[in-house]
Amino acid sequence: MKTINCQGHEKPITKLKYNLEGDLLFSIAKDSSPCVWYSINGESLGTYNGHNGAVYGLDVKWDSTKLVTGAADTFSILWDTETGKSLGNSKYKSTVRSVNFNMDGSQILLTTQQQKDEPSSVFLLDVAEIGNDNNCIIKTLKMVGKSNVTGSIWGPLDEYVITTHGDGSICQWDIKNEKCINTAIDHNLEINDIQSSIDMVYFITASSDLCAKLFDMDTLKCLKTYKTNRKVNSAALSPTFEHVALGGGEDVRQVTTSADKGGFETRLYHLIYEEEFAKVPGHFGPINSLAFHPDGKSISTGGEEAIIKINYFDSSYFNFKI
Repeated sequence: MKTINCQGHEKPITKLKYNLEGDLLFSIAKDSSPCVWYSINGESLGTYNGHNGAVYGLDVKWDSTKLVTGAADTFSILWDTETGKSLGNSKYKSTVRSVNFNMDGSQILLTTQQQKDEPSSVFLLDVAEIGNDNNCIIKTLKMVGKSNVTGSIWGPLDEYVITTHGDGSICQWDIKNEKCINTAIDHNLEINDIQSSIDMVYFITASSDLCAKLFDMDTLKCLKTYKTNRKVNSAALSPTFEHVALGGGEDVRQVTTSADKGGFETRLYHLIYEEEFAKVPGHFGPINSLAFHPDGKSISTGGEEAIIKINYFDSSYFNFKI
């Protein structure tokens, strides 16, 4: 396996995201400066400077012209991808946890974290109005009585949105009518990541309850469970094979006192049979985010040690049969 190391962040990686074509890899971390890299060789193309806190939310528009980020400084910033210039920002009452463009890039789904007396919220933004004194907000859902929102995705054709929560629950929202239309409670601890399949028929969740789960997008029915012996921080579905990748590991503060160390590999499972068939080592701390390249020929991982690894699979991966 060919591995390329990308070193540019100073603090733990929080999220990785490819653009639609896969030639660009975007990364965010707790150091406040999103970065962009050439995925083919790991060359750094630059940073997006403007946040003043850890960055947790990241997405890129389908045509790669715009980037949106959200951070602990309570700001979301819309960027020109090529120049790195800010096209506008919007401010909220707590940490911005996730941001997602809809299919045509005209709207952004944004969630905020529960802090003190401020509940988690879900916002729908008009991209054309961002920077115009928060007139960009189309809809607001206050998660009163619900656990902290930890992640979100759009459903197929933007018909609904899905949020994950700190208590392990998943909610499906008709955001236009401002109501929850379906709920699933299959995890029993915080959900750390949610990613959809390339066809948006399924999504996968990663949880602190030591497993990842595959769900039907429409019904929220749990279809498969991938078990580990470590907290799972991120999970992704291969766009070309029936493979699932899991990343995580024991928290850094616990590793020094635990007799059972390690667990920092990327674990590969068969989508249908739920069996682990390979491990990809390399990180020296927990993996916080991972993403398959759109062509399925490589996978990128971002770790607690602030290193990004782009791992290109060798021929044995493509010939493997379980």
